[in-house]
Amino acid sequence: MPTEVALLESRALRIEQMGRVDALDKVKSLVMLPDGIHVRTEDVARYFEVSTGAVRRLTDRHQEEFTENGMRVLRGSELRSFHSDMMSLWGGEEGEGYPQAATQLRLFTRRTVLNVAMLLRDSDIARCVRTYLLDAEQEARAGYASLEHRVTRVESCLAGVGAALQELGPVLGRMSHRLDSLDRRLEVTHQVVGAMSVRLTGVSDDIARLDGRMDALARGLKDLNRRNRNR
Repeated sequence: MPTEVALLESRALRIEQMGRVDALDKVKSLVMLPDGIHVRTEDVARYFEVSTGAVRRLTDRHQEEFTENGMRVLRGSELRSFHSDMMSLWGGEEGEGYPQAATQLRLFTRRTVLNVAMLLRDSDIARCVRTYLLDAEQEARAGYASLEHRVTRVESCLAGVGAALQELGPVLGRMSHRLDSLDRRLEVTHQVVGAMSVRLTGVSDDIARLDGRMDALARGLKDLNRRNRNR
């Protein structure tokens, strides 16, 4: 796990944490300009409870890094346009009290303020932000380790299932063969039953014809008996 000193010294480690701007409000509320996007040097100094000079010196030393993370310096027409926008957002008479820079204005985003927190040494607030970042990373690593352990257990269980399925394969093959044989025997049985049904139909017809002949014979015998009595 990286330490606070490593975070102060390693730009690569700071880049890894640059998306964690939520850490700022976890430690202290950061008051933004009316656009909800930017803060000025004095706002950054107020947040970290240091002088504006300390913030300026820090940004001068790491100007390239801060610029990459959203810091801007406005001058001339760009500065006048920004002031106009801020006064419009401030609205009404309050806009008259909006402080305006004379020749230039250095603006920070939340990402840049987080960058300041990871570099500013003489600020308790900055140290709290760094501690929050490192603690959150430690918790995340612990969570990943726990998840990895659980995944390993699932993999071991699946390995056991795979072995069981391999042993079960031949058994299933034999059962499938026996079921196929049973299907063939049932098909033969169906054919035999069908043939028997046809033969029974023929027997039924023979019985019907025999019944007719017996009835005729019975009638013949009755006629013969009547003739014998009449004699």
